[in-house]
Amino acid sequence: MEFRRYLSVEEFSSDVLGPLLKNEAENNLLISMLTESKSKGSADWLMAAIVDDGSVALAALCTKPFNLLLYEPENCREGAVELLAFGIRRIGFDLPGVLAERGLANRFSEAYRADGSGRRHMTMIVMRLDKLADYKNAPGGFRVLDERDMFFVPFWEHAFGSDCRVYEFPLPEIVERVRTRLGKGTHFIWEDGPPVSQAVHGRNTPNGAIINMVYTPPHYRGRGYATSVVGELSRSLLAKGKAFCALYVDADNPISRKVYQKLGYYDVCAFDEIRFKL
Repeated sequence: MEFRRYLSVEEFSSDVLGPLLKNEAENNLLISMLTESKSKGSADWLMAAIVDDGSVALAALCTKPFNLLLYEPENCREGAVELLAFGIRRIGFDLPGVLAERGLANRFSEAYRADGSGRRHMTMIVMRLDKLADYKNAPGGFRVLDERDMFFVPFWEHAFGSDCRVYEFPLPEIVERVRTRLGKGTHFIWEDGPPVSQAVHGRNTPNGAIINMVYTPPHYRGRGYATSVVGELSRSLLAKGKAFCALYVDADNPISRKVYQKLGYYDVCAFDEIRFKL
């Protein structure tokens, strides 16, 4: 086995995309970064693989400030995780954390931080939808984001980051991120009089669409608005030819999980986020 570091997205993708696509929903983050990226990589990127007899035993991608993403094919190789951890330490690439299938994440954390200093931040479930179940919409309607929403949506997304314990962007950066979605038809609002919930078509894989930024302000929760906005967005994406939709849900949030199960989403894989910088 050998540790191989890549300097371009094209070379890395050429070696790892095939194995990643065998579990497309599970690997949606890695796949979308490779297939949608316009970058050639930078000093803040780590693209690496453990290669054994010409095949990829382990794929790794880190784009700071985000965590290392890992994928291990089913025919895992003994010693591959330890070799990857050693290779990353040897090149001096400082990782903020790791996000991967929970068993893999914990094995890598133990190899990378032998002192046990890595700490689990959260567990997320990747959920997948192939066919939308029958459900009843809440009162109101579904529409695309427009300019009039700019006065509240950035604050919703800031609250989403806090509520979901994910990376929180500064508010000015959130404003610019939201503004880039105007006119693209990827960000949707459910309104029942006032706007009450949102969902975003965040990224794509070759056959799937990933939904994120699902948020309902606290005083509107429990009325079916999140079910409705995610359901209608999922319906639209499947109608446009996507074979499946997928999303992440906090394993410690059973209410959100039930919302998606009601629509026909089912569990694919549990991911642990382990942080090294506490």
